[in-house]
Amino acid sequence: MHRGSLLLCQALVAAYSCAGSDLRLSHGNNAASRAVRQASMVASSTAEAAESSGVTDTPAPLLVRAARGETVERTPVWMMRQAGRHMAVYRALVAEYPTFRERSETPEVSLEVSLQPWRAYGVDGVILFSDILTPLPAMGVDFSISEAGGISIEPIRTREAFKRMTEHGAFNPKRDVPFVGDVLKRLREEVGPSGATVLGFVGLPFTLGTYLIEGATGTKNGFAEMRALRQEQPELCQDILSLLAKNIADYACYQIESGAQVIQVFDSWAGHLEPSEFEEWASPYQKQVVTSIKERHPEVPVIIYMAPDTHSKGGALLEKLAASGADVVSVDHTIEIGEAKKRLAAAGYPNIGLQGNLDPELLRDGTAEEIVAGAEKILKAAGNSGHVMNLGHGIEATTPEPNAALFVNTVHEYKHD
Repeated sequence: MHRGSLLLCQALVAAYSCAGSDLRLSHGNNAASRAVRQASMVASSTAEAAESSGVTDTPAPLLVRAARGETVERTPVWMMRQAGRHMAVYRALVAEYPTFRERSETPEVSLEVSLQPWRAYGVDGVILFSDILTPLPAMGVDFSISEAGGISIEPIRTREAFKRMTEHGAFNPKRDVPFVGDVLKRLREEVGPSGATVLGFVGLPFTLGTYLIEGATGTKNGFAEMRALRQEQPELCQDILSLLAKNIADYACYQIESGAQVIQVFDSWAGHLEPSEFEEWASPYQKQVVTSIKERHPEVPVIIYMAPDTHSKGGALLEKLAASGADVVSVDHTIEIGEAKKRLAAAGYPNIGLQGNLDPELLRDGTAEEIVAGAEKILKAAGNSGHVMNLGHGIEATTPEPNAALFVNTVHEYKHD
């Protein structure tokens, strides 16, 4: 960014700060198959989903085109966890709707929270405010989330406990989680005319399975229960993950048919697996979910993300994520995006899209100059073809809103050579 643009962004930060923090501005696994698939995509965005939801908007939005690998006029931007605790308008809702499930499963509230960052920052992607655990009660597994983020689930570690899922009846997202479809349809109606993209998301089988088996996140004990089940009852573990894979794929397709134009799939905990374990316990189920989505909705881009963890930092499992068949790999902040691009090309994925990857701690703590420089470095390295700007992880809850505004504005103002 030239000095004039930097000053403009600094002025934005100052103006936003003065206004107050509560300001509310009302696949195949190779290059050839990817190229064929991209060439066959329709020009309009998610035509089948639009027909189902009663919403049409052409041409395809900027973010959809970037996720399809097209060269775009500017890089689109959104932020993982953009709807939530870092925003004062969200925190104001907590008093009225005190539980996370109440906020995420009440359509009017979920819709409002989903729209808040779009109104405030003008992000190019509007993601459904929900949780990867949301469909679990409809599969026979209830859960709760505390305000501190603690998760409580009655674990499934035996065949008898697994009957809660197998005897619950077939998962039917249209019947079982209608509030999700309602919010997505209304989001599409609200933001579609602006050119913003509606994103849905799901958790992938290994990560969801980890929650089910651990009964919580499992990070404090090194996922001991999940590891024990894999070793002592591998067939039960496989059955749990296979059932999740089918249901998750159906859930993702329901989101598309309700209005989502892009789907992001999260395997947040798979990074604690060693490469050989990843091949057995994460990769096959990633491929199963992504393949099922792409078979039914080939025109809808799929983004895959895995958080940096013991065995995934520095992009150590990057190529394995690309092998899932997803259109875009969301890169965490522990590897330079230019390096990620080179490695994926060398591994046979020259056309795969990239998302990311500003360090969320830089966004939280950095000066205006540091945030602008960090964003521009990524934009320059990634180019204007097949890149969606984002963070390398979810936005931190204590991130100042002016910093988020600056980040988005920097991306909007950036001119590719």
